[in-house]
Amino acid sequence: MITARAHTNIALVKYWGKKDQNLILPQTDSLSLTLNEFYADTSVEFRDDLAADHIEIDDRVVTGHAANKVINFLNIIRKMSGEKRYANVISTNHVPVSAGLASSASAFAALATAASKAAGLDLNRRDLSRLARQGSGSATRSIYGGLVEWHRGTDDLTSFAEPIMEKVDFGIEMIALLLNTSKKKVSSRQGMQSSVETSPYYPAWHKVVAHDMLAMKRAISNQDIDQIGHIAEENALRMHALTLSADPGYTYFNGETIRAIQAINDLRSQGISCYYTMDAGPNVKVIYNRKNRSKIIDYLGKLFGQEKLIVSKPGPGVKIINK
Repeated sequence: MITARAHTNIALVKYWGKKDQNLILPQTDSLSLTLNEFYADTSVEFRDDLAADHIEIDDRVVTGHAANKVINFLNIIRKMSGEKRYANVISTNHVPVSAGLASSASAFAALATAASKAAGLDLNRRDLSRLARQGSGSATRSIYGGLVEWHRGTDDLTSFAEPIMEKVDFGIEMIALLLNTSKKKVSSRQGMQSSVETSPYYPAWHKVVAHDMLAMKRAISNQDIDQIGHIAEENALRMHALTLSADPGYTYFNGETIRAIQAINDLRSQGISCYYTMDAGPNVKVIYNRKNRSKIIDYLGKLFGQEKLIVSKPGPGVKIINK
């Protein structure tokens, strides 16, 4: 049995839309920060005594659609490796599922790593990134630590992630503000497809991302946390404009999301640099320089409760943990 640990990542420049649903090829490039505090541990063993794949997630046997996603992914690995046996898969999430905190990114990055090794494959990180992508798009970035770019590519071979800066040696951090950790009503997959097909603003999204990718990489090179935060914030708002402008329109925000956005704007007006980003869920992630951490925690803790704040430093890439 092989066990792998992969950390989740939060996109600073988002892709929001696929051009190939089967291979999970994105419409645009993207760029993310891997987080230390959120991760999945996944163990895989191919066994002679199993008549079907057995999948447990968080101490619960998984069936139906969720199981089929894992089984289809295992089938890809079986085809690659020649492994004929069924697998025992046990996974534990240290991140809320389906709440806009990229639980699928850490889950499939860990599964790709553990299952490929258990099947006898010895993939390099680029090929692991390509493999993980076929389980969950954002998983392609969770193979790596730190700041990571996903090249959209044009086919399976050319769509992969690679690190921009794995050892993040400047003061960027992120606070996850957990406003609601229940499962979202509109899945990322559904939401993306609706935006691609029906938002009149979607064609402009390609230009927005192309511009933001260049600007973000320049800001990272300059270790300019204010600029990184500003670009990420604007990119997030424009992504969520695609959800509002779809037909029918929808949003991942709730009242607390708006309240958190206003609180971060209020902090900035007081001279404390911090910025927000949101993915497909109501929870808000705050980007800031660690020197401002205590002031931000104090302010947001009084409004939302200290228990809802989780501080995360940049996290590492995927690794085998049971050697």
